[in-house]
Amino acid sequence: MILRIRFFGTLLFTLLFYTLPINAQSPFRVMCYNVENLFDTADDPCKEDNEFLPDGNRYWTRRRYYHKLRQIAKTISAAGEWDTPALVGLCEVENDSVLHELTRRSPLRAQEYRYLITQGSDPRGINVALLYQRDRFGYIGHEAIPIRFTRERHKQSRDILHVWGKIQTGDTLDVFVCHFPSRYGGEKESEQDRLDAARTLRENCDSIYRIRKFPYLIIMGDFNDTPQDRGPAEILQAHPFTSHTQSPATQEPAYYNLFAHPRKGQPQGSHKYQGAWSQLDQIIVSQTFLAPGATLRIVPESIRIFAPDFLLTNDKTWRGLRPFRTYYGFKYEGGFSDHLPLIVDFYLHLPTQTKQWLP
Repeated sequence: MILRIRFFGTLLFTLLFYTLPINAQSPFRVMCYNVENLFDTADDPCKEDNEFLPDGNRYWTRRRYYHKLRQIAKTISAAGEWDTPALVGLCEVENDSVLHELTRRSPLRAQEYRYLITQGSDPRGINVALLYQRDRFGYIGHEAIPIRFTRERHKQSRDILHVWGKIQTGDTLDVFVCHFPSRYGGEKESEQDRLDAARTLRENCDSIYRIRKFPYLIIMGDFNDTPQDRGPAEILQAHPFTSHTQSPATQEPAYYNLFAHPRKGQPQGSHKYQGAWSQLDQIIVSQTFLAPGATLRIVPESIRIFAPDFLLTNDKTWRGLRPFRTYYGFKYEGGFSDHLPLIVDFYLHLPTQTKQWLP
């Protein structure tokens, strides 16, 4: 009799447990990384890539190229810690053959990344790209957005990559990867080009609000401007984000820069030039992530510049530490990049699930 009571008690507990609603949370890590001149060793006659050839002035051999691929794969794997990032935005990638070898012929092949890349008009042939894990980001479509310049209408530059897909919550996630025009020729002299890039990006981001009721947007890349410069601050109007930031009451498009301010215990920027750190790389999100009831939410304490010891080296010229680069000037160092990557975690609040008990 006692055994029979225990049996039915256990059965009742099992039935109740497996039919209770379960509110699941799934982590979703996003990474942004300027990988510094990820070229292959083949000559593209339409691009100015001669310095990254075996007989070029950098002596870019197959051995150095494959070492670079392994270094980038190591960084992405390490940034994932227990799991590789669901999305990885990349800047300064030459072409899709480079991405094929990165995702299929490096240690990253086990992660089964898929990739998308622009084919812009940059004279050197560098582009932006997105790696994604298709079991966590269901690709729907993508487009390359050329920058509309006001001073030089046919200026050659990198396109902005826009990718959209479904996430596990059932929502559509729009991702923009960008690499704004450089400061070559002077910061002020080149500023208008970056303002044009910011304006092009802002117009395309705002257009998402007209076609999606509750749009989730992630904007990431190398802006060649700090969060306080006019492009991010005035054109994009990307407000500084803190753990206390709340979504505005308005339904108008609003954006938040997750890297607007340095964080305690981290490098003072993602890039170092002549001894000064600056936050040229940024990740910006739409206000939707902050709204009550959002199914995709930011984990504030996860926002960080990824700076493990192996990505840094002693700065003998300016003191302190600096990114461990592939080249320092024309001297081959065999490092990783002149930029440090960024990481942000999100939580996906999955729809309430009901598990059915099976005998």
